[in-house]
Amino acid sequence: MKVEQIAADVGQEIVIDQVLAVGSGADLKVGTPLVAGATVKATIVAHGRHDKVRIFKMRRRKHYQKRQGHRQNFTELEISTVNG
Repeated sequence: MKVEQIAADVGQEIVIDQVLAVGSGADLKVGTPLVAGATVKATIVAHGRHDKVRIFKMRRRKHYQKRQGHRQNFTELEISTVNG
């Protein structure tokens, strides 16, 4: 699972306590906005950067062209347990 970059080392185990929903099917618990007491344990597998997103802006007949690129950083996680 890829998420926004987290400041931690590869191989480190982290605990995420801000959980929006837990369960599946009829057992689904949705928080308002968070589920109280729910935690997720995950291990950091790798850090990386997504593919480049190219932004091109142009105004026709105005001789205006602007090119820009962006690569977002990410952290790859492996979920081990979900409590809640």
